[in-house]
Amino acid sequence: MSKVLIVGGAGYVGGFLTDFAILKGHDVRVVDNLTYEDIFLKDVDFSYGDILDFQTIKPHLEWADTVIWLAGLVGDPACAVNPQLTVDLNVTSVKNLIENFSGRIIFPSTCSVYGAQHDELDEQSQVSPLSLYAETKYEAEQLLHNSSNSTLIFRLGTLFGLSDTYSRLRIDLVLNALTIRSVLERKMNVFGGLQFRPLLHVRDVGKAMVENIATNKEGIYNIHTENVTIIELANRIAEIVPNTCIEKTEIAFQDARNYRVNSDKAVRDLNFRPQWSIEDGISEIYDLVYSKRIKDITNPRFTNVETIRIFNSKKG
Repeated sequence: MSKVLIVGGAGYVGGFLTDFAILKGHDVRVVDNLTYEDIFLKDVDFSYGDILDFQTIKPHLEWADTVIWLAGLVGDPACAVNPQLTVDLNVTSVKNLIENFSGRIIFPSTCSVYGAQHDELDEQSQVSPLSLYAETKYEAEQLLHNSSNSTLIFRLGTLFGLSDTYSRLRIDLVLNALTIRSVLERKMNVFGGLQFRPLLHVRDVGKAMVENIATNKEGIYNIHTENVTIIELANRIAEIVPNTCIEKTEIAFQDARNYRVNSDKAVRDLNFRPQWSIEDGISEIYDLVYSKRIKDITNPRFTNVETIRIFNSKKG
């Protein structure tokens, strides 16, 4: 059993991940500043901590054997709101972590570091980040790679699905967003549609990270479930959500990312086996929205960019 500190554990990825770590017998502590949540009700050791005020994090590092560093700013639009805040959260905080912790670090990066490329990409492929988000994640990767810590870095595909009972739904992820529109409006607007994305269920992230807490595996690993084009994804949503039409616009979408990844290294070295399919994610989002379990799905807390805009205005 390891003492596992999950920094940012109250968020989208942290929800299921925390539950799974406890299920696997680890001693778990969550530290979070509740940027995206109003309260944290989960029955787990919790402390308020803010990576912008690293002194609140340091005491917990002395306790931990392993740190799963989920804290940071995620997504191109959210990171563009305040570039300096993005650098502080995604890069400076990682520098502080390395300087103050000598144990094992498990870190989520992103397949967005690959940018726009046509080949199927593995961990040896050239990176070509197109956004501040991808740039800062790649810089954090390099910091961790060059540190003396035992570090395991996951380049995540585009996430989808539900995490746990407590964590907020994210409606700014392509599968979730298209499924919600299909339920509420019975139509999906697809721009271009030929862009590839490597999709990954949020619970498969937690599973992969927790299963490698006690291993000696290090380095960078792509993880994804399936590479699909946006139009293929829309068609698969339409097969599950009744009476949905797809409105396709033949223009170049402003998001230039286009990439397919290969996760064979994770399959081979980490025994990575995705458990939740794209259809699983579509079905659970469909059921959640159709049953009206969310009172106001337009609430800004369900999108990273709107939450950060509110946070940034308060800071200003």
